[in-house]
Amino acid sequence: MSKKELKDILDKDKINNIGNRKTYHMFFIRITQHPSWLRWKYIKNMRLACYYEDKYRNRNKLYGFLMLYYMFKMNALGYKLNYEIGGKHIGEGLALCHNGPIVIHGASVIGKNCILHGDNCIGNNGITDDCPIIGNNVDIGVGAKIIGNIKIADGIKIGAGAVVVTSFTEENITIGGIPAKKLK
Repeated sequence: MSKKELKDILDKDKINNIGNRKTYHMFFIRITQHPSWLRWKYIKNMRLACYYEDKYRNRNKLYGFLMLYYMFKMNALGYKLNYEIGGKHIGEGLALCHNGPIVIHGASVIGKNCILHGDNCIGNNGITDDCPIIGNNVDIGVGAKIIGNIKIADGIKIGAGAVVVTSFTEENITIGGIPAKKLK
């Protein structure tokens, strides 16, 4: 990934989390440590840590230091916000709407412009190491759990409290329930 690609991803993430705000509003949310600002900083540090981790693979010690620096910042904010997100396979435009527990396994794949509303768990089933693959523009409701080797198609809305343990390949549907099923 180039610096320009990283900048484009960060711009999309920023817009999806705090919007295109005027300078005085940005100053206000930054100074007051507004939750939307903290969520954006978490995502930014996550992206930078992943970027420098990839660069560190070329055995440049400076990149290793930068990777550790951004991981430290990400983990410190993650502790405050109660996030544990493995960001290596998350597409651009990720939006985190609420503070609260969000756990995403590092091997999970999440597409572009996905929205997480909080208290979410995305990861393996505890028996195998296989993790979900989530498409683009998926809206994941509060308290939804997505577990195991499953695929979620583009544009799906997952209802609050849903437990998704089977694949859904039909695009632009709403699913919900325990276990999740198609609602409409």
